[in-house]
Amino acid sequence: MDIKRDRMVFLGYGKYWRSDRILGLMPIEEGRGPGQRTNVFVEGRADPIVASRTEESILEDMGASDDSFQTQALREATRELLEAFHEFSPVLRRALQHEHHFDVEKWELHLSELLRPAPVIEPAGQDDLFT
Repeated sequence: MDIKRDRMVFLGYGKYWRSDRILGLMPIEEGRGPGQRTNVFVEGRADPIVASRTEESILEDMGASDDSFQTQALREATRELLEAFHEFSPVLRRALQHEHHFDVEKWELHLSELLRPAPVIEPAGQDDLFT
């Protein structure tokens, strides 16, 4: 992954850190919950910063490109469109289907599939990297 220099990475609850100063991320195993998801080790600090975001989301922001910001905007627009479809009355749904051949249910299903997160792959443990 190419770390983008001088990019501010949101760690949650108003905490930001420069992407090129983050040295390591470690998920919090015990006591993990709202506001305590990841320990972020940064240059110049002995103790880690406790971030409220997952290590995956922090890593994504550290190497984010302009394309990833556009992708996020598209995901948000898709989510808003899906929410609007959910509010359509049955009468409007039938009218769209019969008069304009627009199947709201089909599009709701398709958009829901696009927003479904990718399957989680079990990460290798830190010790597994050196064996």
